[in-house]
Amino acid sequence: MKIHEFYILRCIEIAQSGLGDTAPNPMVGAVIVLENKIIGEGYTSEYGGPHAEVNAINSVADKSLLVNATIYVTLEPCSHYGKTPPCADLIIKHKIKNVVIGLLDPHEKVAGQGIKRLKDAGCNVTVGVLEKECRTHHKRFLTFQEKNRPYIILKWAATANGFIAPDKSLRAREKQPFWITNSYSKQLVHQWRAEEQAILVGTNTVLEDNPKLDVRNWTGKNPTRIILDRTLKIDTSHHVRDKSIKTIIFTEIPDILKHDNGNDYILIDFSKNIASQICEALHKQNIQSVIIEGGLQTLQTFIDENLWDEARVFTGVSTFKKGTKAPLITGELKETKNIDTDILKIYYND
Repeated sequence: MKIHEFYILRCIEIAQSGLGDTAPNPMVGAVIVLENKIIGEGYTSEYGGPHAEVNAINSVADKSLLVNATIYVTLEPCSHYGKTPPCADLIIKHKIKNVVIGLLDPHEKVAGQGIKRLKDAGCNVTVGVLEKECRTHHKRFLTFQEKNRPYIILKWAATANGFIAPDKSLRAREKQPFWITNSYSKQLVHQWRAEEQAILVGTNTVLEDNPKLDVRNWTGKNPTRIILDRTLKIDTSHHVRDKSIKTIIFTEIPDILKHDNGNDYILIDFSKNIASQICEALHKQNIQSVIIEGGLQTLQTFIDENLWDEARVFTGVSTFKKGTKAPLITGELKETKNIDTDILKIYYND
């Protein structure tokens, strides 16, 4: 492996620590190397905090070493003032001679300007090291910037004979989720929730399951709840309207007297392409990623409009004699793994 690739891989590795916290900023990793030895490293802090380059530079005890060092970053250093000053300026200030970058930043406020600033200051800049791997790592940020929509993850669990929900006659009287998978898969799903900015379900899922859509079996932030409720059927007895978590409700009812304070309401036309309207609205809300845990109708809506990037599909060992069949999906199977008794398959919409 080439030396630049080795350190960019390390950047990607440490950057994963920011997953679930940095959005809508990208989760960048940075490593500072002197004479083939790492002397500093860092990743992007929680949104509003220091970027990866700042944390990496701050981690170097003897700043005089920086003048002869090389800094590696997964994404082009920013060149504009946001919640923090430009990282390119900090690199220049410390006279770091060599900068190795995995990927250009497509954000309109950067888009090559960071590289230009570094070169104008006399830095030796190398761009495009492990670009494919860096694109995969920054898939949420890049989808948001390049496609003007969130990164969409579909998730469902099916029985061994292909059902995602039982017939109503099999459900308990109390509204609650009907679990097909084992406790390990359930914990993994809660980890995923903590990693994404939002979670989306449709009306029927709320009415039948009364889910909380929070993070309970893992440590991390609760995602913003996105609820589809065309005619506002969901009443205040349901968890999703308890105002404990930021919640956005998509509806076609404009009467604000039917909207409760503490939750956000967005009007869309349910007779037209629903998924594309949702994606456009969530982009405006600065939501970079969404995991969709809805029922068949909601999942199939995004599949039919080809607005999905990843599908995570569990298969459990239980069976139903009757119920709701799983969605139909075509995509590239990238990974299959066993979660104890369950099978998890991950598809990408390439």
